[in-house]
Amino acid sequence: MPTFSSNPLNSPTYSRIFRKNPALFGVPFMLIIVGASFGLQQFTQTRYDLHDQKVTAMSKEQELGLAKDRKKFDIREEYFKLSAAAAEEWEPKRIERPNGLPEWGVPPPEPPAPTDSKKP
Repeated sequence: MPTFSSNPLNSPTYSRIFRKNPALFGVPFMLIIVGASFGLQQFTQTRYDLHDQKVTAMSKEQELGLAKDRKKFDIREEYFKLSAAAAEEWEPKRIERPNGLPEWGVPPPEPPAPTDSKKP
């Protein structure tokens, strides 16, 4: 019994055109993809602009609240403050050793006692 032929007698004209020239399908598809990318770019840009406005509005309010009674920062002044405070309040203190530990932290000279355990 013979197989069916791959060319039907009455094939639609668009299928013959697409079979002969596949670019007629690919070019419009690529144009839709690129066009959609540019269209979505406007929506995403609007989203980021709105978010940026919210962030800058908050930072301006915070800046106004912090800058009222602010003193100018001087690194030399801070250095002298910290060095004077450290010299006045610092005192060496010795911490008590735990029981059984020698004065200088050396372990005891005798080795641990061996345990006699027999394994079967």
